[in-house]
Amino acid sequence: MKSSPLSLGLAVALGLVSAISIAADRPAGKGKPQLGDFGVDLSARDLSVKPGDDFNRYVSGTWLKTYELKDYETSYGSFNQLRDRAEEQVHGLVEDLQRRSDLKTGSNGQKVRDYYASYMDRTARDAAGIAPLQPVLGRIAAIDTKAELIAAFANADLDASATPVRLGIELDRKNPDQYLVGLNVGGLGLPDKDYYLNQDARFVTIREAYVQHIQRMLAFAGVSDGKARAEQVLALETALAKPQWERAKRRDRDKTYNVSTFAQLQAQFPAYDWAAHLRAQEMPLPERVNVVTPDAVQPVLDVIAATPLPVWRDYLTFHAIDGNAELLSRAIDDASFQFNGKVIGGQKAQKDDWKRAVAVVGAKEGLGDAVGEMYVARYFKPESKVAMDQLVKNLRAALRQNIQQLDWMSEATKAEAYHKLETFRPKIGYPDKWTDFNSVTIVPNDLVANSIAMRRFNRADQNRRVGQKTDRDEWRMTPQTVNAYYNSTFNEIVFPAAILQPPFFDVHADAAVNYGGIGAVIGHEMGHGFDDQGSKSDFAGVQRNWWTDEDRARFDARTKVLGSQYDSYCPLEGQCVNGALTMGENIGDLGGISMAYTAYQLSLNGKPAKVIDGLTGDQRFFLAFGQIWKGKYRDESLLTLIKTNPHSPGMYRANGPVRNFDPWYQAFNVKPGDALYLPPEQRVRIW
Repeated sequence: MKSSPLSLGLAVALGLVSAISIAADRPAGKGKPQLGDFGVDLSARDLSVKPGDDFNRYVSGTWLKTYELKDYETSYGSFNQLRDRAEEQVHGLVEDLQRRSDLKTGSNGQKVRDYYASYMDRTARDAAGIAPLQPVLGRIAAIDTKAELIAAFANADLDASATPVRLGIELDRKNPDQYLVGLNVGGLGLPDKDYYLNQDARFVTIREAYVQHIQRMLAFAGVSDGKARAEQVLALETALAKPQWERAKRRDRDKTYNVSTFAQLQAQFPAYDWAAHLRAQEMPLPERVNVVTPDAVQPVLDVIAATPLPVWRDYLTFHAIDGNAELLSRAIDDASFQFNGKVIGGQKAQKDDWKRAVAVVGAKEGLGDAVGEMYVARYFKPESKVAMDQLVKNLRAALRQNIQQLDWMSEATKAEAYHKLETFRPKIGYPDKWTDFNSVTIVPNDLVANSIAMRRFNRADQNRRVGQKTDRDEWRMTPQTVNAYYNSTFNEIVFPAAILQPPFFDVHADAAVNYGGIGAVIGHEMGHGFDDQGSKSDFAGVQRNWWTDEDRARFDARTKVLGSQYDSYCPLEGQCVNGALTMGENIGDLGGISMAYTAYQLSLNGKPAKVIDGLTGDQRFFLAFGQIWKGKYRDESLLTLIKTNPHSPGMYRANGPVRNFDPWYQAFNVKPGDALYLPPEQRVRIW
């Protein structure tokens, strides 16, 4: 789950408000749960595996052995099941619009209908070939001065091209009421700097395939001597990769907050015309700028200055074609897929066009809010929001109790933690106001024009924020998104409507299951407010140290042990989870299960839980927790995940938290000698 909203991953309507009650150890409604007899798919288990040896396989092993990834899937699990359902429901909404001729021009319905229709019109796209992109390619081919190159970098967001220098909008972490312009360096076409620098055979092979891919894309622009030029592009990106920070370092909020005046930025890096970049980007000159990775900026600017313009033209041409390939002809689209889909993702086939069209049109950067408004009207009931509000209240009470019982935190720091907990703002289901798309023109027969229209809209939306007060009612996910996030600067937890369904939440499921599922998700997002980075912001969202030095040292000692545990998880030979990169999410998972378990125990009101199908309440709770993290991966996808994603792979999200949690040992009689067993003194308890 995402934990930062501005770097900006279907629902069966929930039933009665009593879906989850603090005093309920019973199925929460009168109907039948969607999964099994009480909300868990017991047929997915592999009973030949001891829970203490591999809890993930105990819970989901039969499913893992029998589920065959579809050719277009790079991975699949519980989240994907929900996303499939959301996708089908959105598809139904959009197909309904295709049959309507009464939609008013300029209405959201007309725009969604015609954007989708322009994607699905393969005949027109194949006939056009690369022609819709020629204005972009023409501008790139005409670059003959450094000033024109800077303008191209500034317009990379419109052209879907990469850029080594990017200026965008972020929240001011030390003044949550203000937006801030952030300066980032990047420009890489591969998923991470390690893909350029690592000498492991996997990465060498990927780089060789990348050169072929660059050559293939350049050929669509008429480049005949492509191999040598493709190698120059790879060399350029390698030079850009070298000074860039490791992802784990970029998580550190203290290191990435480096605010100066715009005049100071110009004086510090005088070789680059920052004002010209901003003018070309149509962004007002800001008073202040946050230089996210300061010591990487000058080396990147040196690469910009040292690289001949012809190489930059090839770089921009390649990325413009590759970045827009999905919008162009089948030939270009398929050529791009050969690398991006097959080599990087491990896919064997493209997704169906309707799936891809739904993803483009329904994305947050597309017409996602317009789709979301229709989705909420059809699939989400007001009672569901009330039920989630109650769940959040229960988890808040559980976290407060957990904090009270901490033996490593002083009363002074606890008082600050209580204040932060009390001021959490939950957002449930959907926003109170929707994005206004009145200024966007969408036509039924020009997909590239529609995509650029959306990019212009999003750029204008970002540019208007310079110097303005932040909008605390804004959402960074659409209601149809199966995900959730915590925003530390607003101290808010956000749960889109689409995640409120089985296996995470089922109105008819046993209470233990709902606490182990959606309860752990709520706890996870609350936990981000108290993870290694979220804990650097206070109740008002201001980044400051509200800890005593002794408490922070004790906290850091615990997170260090947790990080070492995850460092030891190696899903591929020679390729292990990065405990520092995944630290925040791992703390979220561990805290989430702890909060949810406390909330479940409170719900029992001191009474013993019923035994259902031979399983105790605690066993059902942990089975539900394991069930939400089931997942199957292709090796290529798994490699990208562990190199780029702040979340650990699903099997470690199931196994990692429970082996640190005493009640799990008791529930499944886990003993020394079991593979997941940790002696009590090695178990990490943070929240």
